[in-house]
Order: sequence, then structure tokens, then C-alpha cells
Amino acid sequence: MQTSKSPTHAARPWMWVPSLYFAQAIPYVVVMSLSVVMYKDMGVSNADIAFYTSLLYLPWVIKPLWSPVVDMFGTKRRWTVLLQLAVAAALVAVGLSLHLPNFFVASLAVMWLMAFSSATHDISADGFYMLGLRQQQQAAFVGVRSTFYRLATLAGQGPLVVLAGYLATQLGDVNQAWSIVFFVLAALFFAAFLWHGLVLPRPDSDHKVRGTSNPLRDFFVTFALFFRKRDIWLILGFILTFRLGEAQLLKLVAPFLKDPLVKGGLGLTTEQYGIAYGTIGIAFLTLGGLAGGYLISRLGLKRCLWLMVFAVHLPDLVFVYLSQAQPTSFAVVCASLAVEQFGYGFGFTAMMLYMIMVCEGEHKTAHYAICTGLMALGMMVPGMWSGDLQEYLGYKNFFIWACLSTIPAFIMAALVKIDPEFGKK
Repeated sequence: MQTSKSPTHAARPWMWVPSLYFAQAIPYVVVMSLSVVMYKDMGVSNADIAFYTSLLYLPWVIKPLWSPVVDMFGTKRRWTVLLQLAVAAALVAVGLSLHLPNFFVASLAVMWLMAFSSATHDISADGFYMLGLRQQQQAAFVGVRSTFYRLATLAGQGPLVVLAGYLATQLGDVNQAWSIVFFVLAALFFAAFLWHGLVLPRPDSDHKVRGTSNPLRDFFVTFALFFRKRDIWLILGFILTFRLGEAQLLKLVAPFLKDPLVKGGLGLTTEQYGIAYGTIGIAFLTLGGLAGGYLISRLGLKRCLWLMVFAVHLPDLVFVYLSQAQPTSFAVVCASLAVEQFGYGFGFTAMMLYMIMVCEGEHKTAHYAICTGLMALGMMVPGMWSGDLQEYLGYKNFFIWACLSTIPAFIMAALVKIDPEFGKK
């Protein structure tokens, strides 16, 4: 890679890598998780929450389709900084929309724009990471990326939810409370826009990709090569079914924890939800991810696969227990969620490493984007119907169904082929 025009900043990746990946996570957490809690607080039905917030996965599903645009126009640096400004503006617009009579439609429309901005920001930020760091630095900072992405998830689902619950109690106005939370997020993102405008390096290699003789043909060839991979049907089956149970369960966690006991829920306040799921749960999710990565580095993906598939799916039984017993002890709820989230974080490492293995070779960046898009598709479609299904079955039967939905993942795990040495240090 060519020498950066800004060697001082390029030599100090600690100035921008942590903040860049913290910023990358925030809009995704807002669209996928924070919105669910907010709409539940505002009285939106479980069916509508699950359907419409699941549709917001679409930009991440189809982002490989416009990823070449980021290469062909402008620099990765410019895309990254300007998209952060766009997200800041969208966060302000969501906060303002919550005071409208048709707040649900208005806020969803803005979140669609935020989702597309965030998905495009993912493309540009990941591309810039590879341009702004030397190869050795890229490897060294992978853990830093992951850690600060997780910290943003923790902030988005923990302290911010607690703040919303506290403000709602103090102000007596749920809409106003959530508006303030979105204005706080907007201020944070505007600060990120200013900061990265100052500190991001300007590598010589960060320029628009020169046109080839037939760029459209090259684009389709990249896709064709992915779908010609050996055992492609096993690859697709594993990626699309691995999160089938979680895709349905995830959209109903917040409604279940917050619904009153008489409706089959656990009756947590918004503040308690922020502590139990958004803070303790995410902390254990992070610990699980670190433990999973360490184990694979020692034993390899193939030897760890079955343990990790069980670790992802068996803890879903926690929700069967919680829905059947409806414990009133907050400590029991927190401990149960810690077990479930640790198992998920531990096991999900296998999917991330599997996708990396699948994408080895030429076009690995584009092929990895296709894999993540397929994974998002596997989350979006089941999540869309999960709210209607829960309202029909009730929480007790719904969580049993979610556990049964994990069976295809076990079947695919028995069929996929993995290099015994892949993943070992």
C-alpha cells in the first residue's frame, strides 16, 4: 500500500479506529433494537413492531448491490464522513417525528433513510479501514474494532434505554423522553462527524476505482463466482438457517420482558430492561464472543462447530423457562439472560469464521458482503412474521416454536464441510 499523505494520523490508528467502529454500530443498534423498545413503550402492537422493524434489515440484505458505487465515486474517507452527517440528521428527524400524530409511519420512514445510510457507511468504513492501515495494523486492530462495536451495542441497549425510562418517569411523557434520547444520539453522531473529518488519514490509495473495460460485466462476474462455489447449496443452507430461531425470538424479547404478567410477559420497566438485557446481557454476549474466538484459535473451527451450534441454540430454552415460570425475581431474570447471551456470543463466532472461510480467495471483500447480506435475509424474513405468530400462539408456545426452529441449523451443521485446520493460529 502506498504511503499516506498524512503519516502522523496514519501512525496513530488509536485516534480513529475505536471511534469509527463505535459510530458504525450505533445506527444499526438504533434501527434493529432501540426502535423495538421505543415502539413498545409507545403502545405499538407486537405484530407491527416485528414486521416493520424486521423490514429495516433490507438495506443490509441488498447492500452488496450498490457497494461498487462507493468504489466508483469519491473516496472512502469522504463517503464515511458525509454519511455520519447524514445519520446525525436522520437521528434529529426521528426525534422530531415522535411528536407527530402519525409518529409510527413518520419515524419508520426516517429510519429507512438511516438504515440505508448506515449500510452504506458500513461499506465505506470497512473499505477505509483496509486503506488507512498497513496490513500488520489491520490484523492488530481487528480486536479493537470488535470491542468498540460491542461497546456501542452496550451503550445503545443499556444506558440509553435506562435514560429513556428515567425521563419517561420524570416527565410523564414517553414520546418526549424518547425524543431527548434521539437528540442525544444526534449530538454524539455530529461529534463523530467533526472528529473524523479532522483525524481520519488521507491515504494515497483512497481514490475512486478507475473504470475497467466493462465494469458492469465485472460486477456480475463477481456474483456469479460466488454462486459457483463448491457445495454452494450447503453454504446457503447453513447461512440462511443458522439464525432461524433467533430471527423470530429476537424481535419479541423486548415486548416479552416489558409486557405485564397478565399478558404473559415479565413486567419489567424500561429501566430494568436496559439493565437486564441491554447492559448485563450485552456484557455476557461480549464475553461469550471473546471465549469463542479463543477456543477456535486453539482447536480450529471444525472441532468447535458442534459445541458452538449447541451453544447458540440450546440457551433459547431460557425463554421457554421464563415464559412458563414468569419469575418475579429481577436477579433470576438477569442471570437467565446472561446465560442466553453468553451462549449466543460464544456460538455465533462459528458463523463469522465460517463466512470468512467461504470467502477465501479472489473477491473476498465482495463475497463477504454477499454472505452478510444473506445472513441479514435470514434474519429479516422470519422476523417479519414472528409478531403475528406470537400473538396467535402466546409467549409460552411461541418460545417453544422458536426452539424447534433451530432444528434446521443442526441438520445443516452435520452436512457442511470445513477444513480441519481453518481457524487455528
